[in-house]
Amino acid sequence: MNPTAAGPRPPAVVANYLRAQIETYKKAIIYSLIIGALSLSSTVYMLEVYDRVINSRSMITLAMLTVLVIGSYVMMELLELVRHDFLQRVAIEFDRKFRVRLFDIAFEANVKRIPGGTIQGFNDLKTIRDFLPSGAVIAMFDAPMALVFLIIVFIVSPWLGVLAMVGAMVQVYIAYQTEQKTMPVLTEANRGAIDAQNYANGTLRNAQVIEAMGMMGNIHMRWMMKQRKFIQLQANASDTAGANNAISKLIQTLQSSLLLGAACWLTLKGEMLGGGGMMMVASILGGKVLQPLAQLVAQWRLVVNARDAYQRLENLLSFFPPKAASMPLPPPKGLLTVEGVIASAPSSQNPILRGVSFVVNPGECVMIIGPSASGKTTLARLIMGLWPALQGKVRLDGADVFNWNKDELGPHLGYLPQTVELFDGTLAENVARFGEVDLDEVKRVIIQVGLEDMVNALADGLHTRIGEEGSILSGGQRQRVALARAIYGKPKLVVLDEPNSNLDEAGEEALMKTLASLKAQGASLLVITHRTSVLPQSDKLLMLREGQVVMFGPRDEVLAALQKAQAEAQGLPAPSQAQAARPGPSQATPTSVASSVASQSLRAASPSPQSSGAPGQAGASKPEAPQNVSLNTSGRPATYTTAPVPPLSSMTQPGPAARKTPTPEGQS
Repeated sequence: MNPTAAGPRPPAVVANYLRAQIETYKKAIIYSLIIGALSLSSTVYMLEVYDRVINSRSMITLAMLTVLVIGSYVMMELLELVRHDFLQRVAIEFDRKFRVRLFDIAFEANVKRIPGGTIQGFNDLKTIRDFLPSGAVIAMFDAPMALVFLIIVFIVSPWLGVLAMVGAMVQVYIAYQTEQKTMPVLTEANRGAIDAQNYANGTLRNAQVIEAMGMMGNIHMRWMMKQRKFIQLQANASDTAGANNAISKLIQTLQSSLLLGAACWLTLKGEMLGGGGMMMVASILGGKVLQPLAQLVAQWRLVVNARDAYQRLENLLSFFPPKAASMPLPPPKGLLTVEGVIASAPSSQNPILRGVSFVVNPGECVMIIGPSASGKTTLARLIMGLWPALQGKVRLDGADVFNWNKDELGPHLGYLPQTVELFDGTLAENVARFGEVDLDEVKRVIIQVGLEDMVNALADGLHTRIGEEGSILSGGQRQRVALARAIYGKPKLVVLDEPNSNLDEAGEEALMKTLASLKAQGASLLVITHRTSVLPQSDKLLMLREGQVVMFGPRDEVLAALQKAQAEAQGLPAPSQAQAARPGPSQATPTSVASSVASQSLRAASPSPQSSGAPGQAGASKPEAPQNVSLNTSGRPATYTTAPVPPLSSMTQPGPAARKTPTPEGQS
């Protein structure tokens, strides 16, 4: 993730926010100056006691001085509380300003499968939030008062001022050495810690697979290697910082004693301004000159962590600029138009889809078929507005789906992805998309997908907590719950990606009824599947191959074209469209007609052992591939292309017992 790879550098979002707090910082510096002045109370009290009280033996003077010094101490602590409150408010406001945006960024990055979709952004936000009111920042605010103390020491004696300045320069050098030696190591250690944490999170998500196949030992070893690496780096940095911190404390301790000794020597020579009392003043003020620098050296690791977090957060926020507000649009009616779409996975320029175009009218069901890695799932993500297109548009009622406000459009869309994701909460909350639960609508969709028996068997019914990722449910139940969530609220556009991959016969039957109901209510349906059981509810077929539309048109015409192409490939008489769709003696319903056509196509498409071969390799007896039929959306006379027709058996699988072929992420 490199936001400066091309074009002008984006604005520094975090830096701009911190600059906007300049008035608060000015107040904190003023309070720091007052606190620094009040910290001299102990010195003044000591001088007055030794000078006035001891000489005058006045108890009233002692009492008044004691009251004054106590009052100054109380005032100093109150001012420190106010200063800390100022800095704490800046930190809280910083968190409030960026936490929602970081959540949106993490969500968007996960949707687009690009870096930035981890919790590291939240960790960086917490690091900076904790740093803003920390002792390191307070030490920086105390630095101006340390300069005032140094000027006072110079006024007392230039020689003592030079000695105090030398001590300050040594502290600055120690801080510089700490920066040079620990910053690269700590930065690398932080990266290693992030890498180890992300690796651990990934393994925990796959704990069942690791446990079942005995992978725990190897996984643990790899995690320990990452863990040991960053722990060793942190230890090395801590050793360096600890040694420098010890030297810094030694310099601070020596400074007071050396100044006291030098002041005494100057007093004995009669060159000390103010006499012997100034010896104590010079010694105390000299120690205060070094105090902020010593605090910075002691907390340098916190400074480095905050700086690294700032840089990561700045890059993340610059890479994901805030979205511009879009104009509100009326609720969609469901007319889907895909216009010459060329698309790839986010952060990749390798096209997965190439020039895909088609139209789906409200109330139509389009079945999308094709071999694995042909771009079916990528097409589904584009239709849902999850991924952008490199070229072309996906429009719903003429509006670009990707740029449509998802909070506004989402309730009118239904999506069932390949990997079913449920969330910790009640069954009703999951079905209602964690919005305001309409129990009547929840019950309707639960009955529609055939889950009423399962719900009745649960102890708390719809209010049963299903656990993280729906852990108390079976695979088929999770898929049907996700289907109920997809059709909740009567959406106008529904995309189902392998909706029957985990369904049994009863689930298949419920799915068919659901598709019929969605068509009746005027929803546009797109069903990606490898099974022929959905064919009876399909109005059109869309066949993808290598990211291109091979065929698209009315179901029976596409099936007839497939049969004809397969028959020609095997040297058999090509059946007409009427023959392909004609039911047999025992097949009188539209469902049986479609199933018969699909079965015939599957048998015709099955390659013989002699003609089968690896993709891209010509078999010894493999016939020349025929021209491919490409039907348009209106069903007008077909046009012909030269792309060979893949075997239909590689695109569809009959029956609920079929198994889904795993596909590469983003290319299914």
